[in-house]
Amino acid sequence: MSKARSGGLTEESPRPTTEQDQSEETLSRDETFEMLSNRRRRYALHCLQDTAEPVTLSDLAEQVAAWENDSTVAELSASERKTVYTSLQQFHLPKMDDTGVVEFDDRAGEVALTDAAADLDIYLEVVERYDIPWSFYYIGFSAIGVTLVTLSWLGVGPFAAVPYVGWTVFLLAALLVSSVSHYLLTRRMRLGRGDTPPEVRDG
Repeated sequence: MSKARSGGLTEESPRPTTEQDQSEETLSRDETFEMLSNRRRRYALHCLQDTAEPVTLSDLAEQVAAWENDSTVAELSASERKTVYTSLQQFHLPKMDDTGVVEFDDRAGEVALTDAAADLDIYLEVVERYDIPWSFYYIGFSAIGVTLVTLSWLGVGPFAAVPYVGWTVFLLAALLVSSVSHYLLTRRMRLGRGDTPPEVRDG
């Protein structure tokens, strides 16, 4: 086997990893948001994260169609299967393949997650119409806590009936309960956890 000139690369030598190569192996924030902006792609990603083996395009399309139509695979109509199958094959999976999230073999009809997708830890915060996001909840909780402790410390009205130390202990206990609840909800709402996507469970 011939070799290149001294100081160069031989045919057996691996190509050095450059900063550009490393950036291509990692999803950017824009790419991640773009990928997750579509519900069908989120469902496909959830389904793929549930298995370490490649999934056939047919099986993937059937499961995604079942979630979209709030149905089961057995109850799907031929048109529902075909619509999702065609959409995944011609648009969504090639787009996810270009991003580096999945490896899509159109000829074999198989799809598998890449290492880049395995590093994704996606949490979907689904907020109902009259609910508030957790970030607003913690801001409000902190503001109320500071107000109660300050009024008690200053001896203002009925707030002084409870020592400011008592208010502090109460607020810390309430914060602990809130934090545990938030942690459990976050685990439940992670993409790829559970049999169905978070949007289907809480839809």
